Parts: sequence; C-alpha cells; structure tokens
Amino acid sequence: MGALRQLAVSQQIGLLFVIIFGLLAIATAVAFTRSLRDMPSDKQAAYDAMLHDLRAMWIGTVLFWVSWVSGAFVATLLFAVVSFLALREFITLTHTRRGDHRALLAAFFVVTPVQYMLAGGQYFDLFSVFIPVYAFAALPFLAALGNDPTRFLERTAKIQWGVMVCVYGMSHAPAILLLEFQDYQDRGAFLVLYLVMVVAAAQIVQQAAGRRMRRRPVARQISRTFSWRAWAIGALAGGVVGGLLYWVTPFKPPQALLIGFVASGCGTLGALVMQALKRDAGVRHWGGRASVTGAVGLLDRVAPLCFAAPVFFHSVRWYFGA
Repeated sequence: MGALRQLAVSQQIGLLFVIIFGLLAIATAVAFTRSLRDMPSDKQAAYDAMLHDLRAMWIGTVLFWVSWVSGAFVATLLFAVVSFLALREFITLTHTRRGDHRALLAAFFVVTPVQYMLAGGQYFDLFSVFIPVYAFAALPFLAALGNDPTRFLERTAKIQWGVMVCVYGMSHAPAILLLEFQDYQDRGAFLVLYLVMVVAAAQIVQQAAGRRMRRRPVARQISRTFSWRAWAIGALAGGVVGGLLYWVTPFKPPQALLIGFVASGCGTLGALVMQALKRDAGVRHWGGRASVTGAVGLLDRVAPLCFAAPVFFHSVRWYFGA
C-alpha cells in the first residue's frame, strides 16, 4: 500500500481505471449470465434492484472520469446540472401551488447557480451558510409574495428541504474536489471517487444484507429491508472499502476507514429518508410506466451522496484544517 501511495498521479489514475472498470465489467458479465436463466418471481425483484445499482455505478464511474479529464470547472458544472435535475424531480413529488412560483424560480435559477459558483470559487465560508441562512430566509418571503396562505408552512418547508438536499448536499461533492491538503495537490478528484465508492458499496451491501437476513425492520411502513444490523453491515463495508482506498487519499488507514464508515452510514440513512418521501408521495416505483410524476429515479440514486457529501466535506475540512 505504501508503494501505491508513492505512485505518480497518472499511474494512480491508470491503476484505478483498470481496477474499477475491471470489477464493473466482471459484475456486468455475471449479471448478463444470470439474466439468461429463469428466476422465480421472488428473486426477480432483487435482481432488478441489483441491475439498477449496477447501472448507477457505471454512470457514476463514467461521470467521474469525464469530470477528471475535463477539470474542476466542468466537474462543478456537471454536478450543478445533476442538482438541477434532482431538484426538479423532488418538486414533482411535492405539493406546490401557483403562489410558490417566485420561490421555485429563485431556487432553480438563483440559489442553485450561486451555490455552485461559491463552490467553484472556493468561497467555502460563504458556501457553507448561503443556503442554510440566506436562502432559508429568502425563499419563504418570495412564497409569501404569492398571496396564498393555503398550507403555506408545508409548501415552503418542502421547497426549503428540497433545496437543502438536492442543491446544498450535492454541491459539496465538487467542493470536495477543490479541497487543498499539504502534499496532496491536483488529486482532489480522488476524494470524490473515494466518497462515491464507499457510499455505493455501503448501499449495495446494506440492501443485500437486509434482503437476506429478514430481520425486523426499523420502519416497516417505509422499508421492509432496513434494519440496524443491515445498516451496520453496510456502513462497515463502506468503511472497509474506504480503508482499502486510503492510498489515493491524504488519510492514514485508520482515518480512511473511520471516515468511510461515517460517510457511508450517513448515505444509507439518506436513502431511507428518500424512501419515506416516495411513500409520502404515493410513488412505489421510480420511472417507467408506474411513475406519473415525472420522476425518473435520479433522486433515488444520488440521495445517499447528497446526505454523505456534507458530512464528509465538513468533517475532513475541520479535522485537517483544509
């Protein structure tokens, strides 16, 4: 591992490329082989969920390499587009009225671009408080100008909460890319990859453990596979993946394992929150014919990252003084 850490940046990139795309190619081949067999109906749902996770990992990995090759500016712009689409999907699942149009326009076309400009410009102090302080106060004011008091608190709270998750949470991913550490120049994208890998590993392992163990679920009306034991197994899996990837980070192995455990644990809890949102909106499946809301499943896939990224960013920045 020490020798891996001493590799040049280009050599680390090549090695990660071979490892990650090699593992994804093997997993895809195995999934294709299983698709040729007849499966009972009770296993078909688990197989479909695995295919969704595998597809999401392919997309996330390709996007990482595109952002790496294109540089920090394109990566920040890419995450901004993902935030915009995720917020749009969130709004389709919530109750809004004509009086909310000013607040929604501000959320999409003012708050979102300003938040990402602050991240790209590395104004991290203002970046950290812009949405929780300034947008939190401005959005309800703009909604009040709509002169519609019907369910006003519920409507504005949903808009604020959507902005916090889809914009504030997601914007911390490109901010991680721009963090600066001593003797760790030009490697910020590795931290984004580290975060994506630990969160994805925890999510997949947690779901698989929940289906296999059949333990008493913590919140049966929201998820029948989420239990504390499955959550702990998933978070530990994320921590182990983080520990194995320490050589591409500025962390020591115990630090990488602990930070991976915390980030992945927050990510899986965020996925449970998104499931609660789906149940509240009456949506059982994302996208396809079952969805009449315009949801295509993006929010479901990026939700763990939206919850994990702020915790990861602020924990690392506070601990290392970055």
